[in-house]
Amino acid sequence: MTTRKENSVNLENEQALGNDCPFIFALSLMGKRWKPAILWKMTEGFYRFGEFKREIPQISEKMLTQHLRELEADGLITRTIYPEMPPRVEYALTKLGLSLQPVLEQLNSWGKVAKKIKNNI
Repeated sequence: MTTRKENSVNLENEQALGNDCPFIFALSLMGKRWKPAILWKMTEGFYRFGEFKREIPQISEKMLTQHLRELEADGLITRTIYPEMPPRVEYALTKLGLSLQPVLEQLNSWGKVAKKIKNNI
């Protein structure tokens, strides 16, 4: 949810690339530093905010909140609030988010191979 000037050349380029190129569009949905990690964790099932913090301790609360909101706005996750005391909030992948699972699994497999190759250089 980065705000940019409406007439920003960067914003225009980003929108043009996202509209014209499916690859760039896909990366814009799951890109940024922490989004793939959040999505990867959610392939195991629903998560609560505190569980994300335990599983991905390097992420700040601000960034986690921001990325969860962006993922929800992009239709990749749902946020369910349970009317309990204290309130309980759970995040889960939508159908669109679940469709990323094979891609995330491939990236994970490729990452393992790439890490081995890079370590042997």
